[in-house]
Amino acid sequence: MSQQAQRPSFIRHYKELQGDGTAVFRGTKELRSINSPFSEALGLTKLGIHHELLPPGRRTSYPHAESSEEEFVYVIEGAPDVWIDGELFRLAPGDGVGFPAGTGIAHSFLNNTDEPVRLLVVGEANKDENRIVYPVNRELRAHRTDWWDDAPARSLGPHDGKPRRPE
Repeated sequence: MSQQAQRPSFIRHYKELQGDGTAVFRGTKELRSINSPFSEALGLTKLGIHHELLPPGRRTSYPHAESSEEEFVYVIEGAPDVWIDGELFRLAPGDGVGFPAGTGIAHSFLNNTDEPVRLLVVGEANKDENRIVYPVNRELRAHRTDWWDDAPARSLGPHDGKPRRPE
């Protein structure tokens, strides 16, 4: 029986890349999802690929939409809510959600349950021409040089985009 060869550097387990869980949203104390960024570690330059661990009461991002970068999110484990234009939609393992670039569809993933959520997030790598808009958090414009001023106007539902754990 021969010994197995050493794994090449472009094979990695998400736990090897995982953040420590202390990352917060800029200027707040709100904890973010726990990110495992695959792309750079695997030498990929055209795709952004992340494993996101979303503990109860956390979200992946502020609700946002992008002008030039497409994004796909696949639910591996748990029951997150996807926030889309101010409305929540409950997801289950096996669900996939696609966000075509340029539509102005604002989105975020929230864990409003008492169990962890695991997501696979795949998108185009950062493009210089990409613009972003945060329709619920317009105050972020002051911190961005890539604000999407002419994003398509979309009606927003009543939800504020913040996670809430069950009581």
